Amino acid sequence: MPGFVPGIIFSFALGCLLIARASAQDAVADFYRGKQVNIIVGSSAGGGYDTYARLIARHLSDHLPGKPEIVVQNMPGAGSGKAAGYVYSVAPKDGTVMAAVFPGVLLDPLIGNVQVQYDPNKLGYVGNANSDVYICFLRSDAPAKTFQDTFSHEVILGASNAGGTTRDLPAMLNNLLGTKFRVVTGYAGSKEITLAIERNEVHGACGIGWTGLPVMHPDWFAKKLMTVIVQLSVTGHPELNAMGVPLSVQFAKTDQERQVMELIESQGVFGRPYILPPGVPAERVAALRKAFIDTFNDPALKAEAGKMQLDIEAMSGNDLQALVTKLYALPPNIVARAKQALIYTAPQ
Repeated sequence: MPGFVPGIIFSFALGCLLIARASAQDAVADFYRGKQVNIIVGSSAGGGYDTYARLIARHLSDHLPGKPEIVVQNMPGAGSGKAAGYVYSVAPKDGTVMAAVFPGVLLDPLIGNVQVQYDPNKLGYVGNANSDVYICFLRSDAPAKTFQDTFSHEVILGASNAGGTTRDLPAMLNNLLGTKFRVVTGYAGSKEITLAIERNEVHGACGIGWTGLPVMHPDWFAKKLMTVIVQLSVTGHPELNAMGVPLSVQFAKTDQERQVMELIESQGVFGRPYILPPGVPAERVAALRKAFIDTFNDPALKAEAGKMQLDIEAMSGNDLQALVTKLYALPPNIVARAKQALIYTAPQ
């Protein structure tokens, strides 16, 4: 009999918890039913971020309570900073708007040198579509043929703007290692950069992810029209490692340089983050995070991604938020050196 009463209390408490969860799920479903959820892509249509966002949009509704309509909109500008600023300050804070942004958006307020209109520590995080390995690649007729060549031969690269990996990563290489990359900014996204490379307006690019590039331009590497000269990653991509493409951190001359490079290159870990405005109700954040992961586990999405040859490696919103918090707690001297490394100066 003494154990009977606690058992009743436990069962009652469990029942109340289950009822509360069911009630919260019903409330989320009631909110989203008949509504439209917008995914704002912080780059132009047709690029890698846009491709992933539209893939997710085709399946997300099936896993979000209430099954709202999912609509993708493009808002390029300022290395995805325009989209991040919109989500942070203008978008409804009710869970009907999220943004797919460049990873630099999450690091730029910490180590960037351009004032931004958002605080990554106050944003909400739905998840990350995949980790990526950023690369530098050049046309086969570029002045440099290897990464070592870029220490003595000037190379012209296409880029977006400060805060975007295509601008920040070559600036880091110039400042820390002494490469001679001349960066031409102002391209809206990877689609425009790759068009500029094809037109021979620039020799190549640094800071575009390897995972989407061979899919969008299959002939480039198969026909050796382009060469990957270095990986901007701590561990590298298995395929590129097997090809013998070096890691940029291998060229660091000191431990501090290596730490700074690892901080800046950590963007690849959260290669395609999805963010929410601050203040979205907790139960809707939880529902969006669960729906995001469930979407990536959906056999239909996996099959479609396989046909498109897209790598999918989702990170949960909780893990992404924890990583952002960890990076913002790094020692001040490493952060200060990283800031200096991202100041672009054209080669002399």
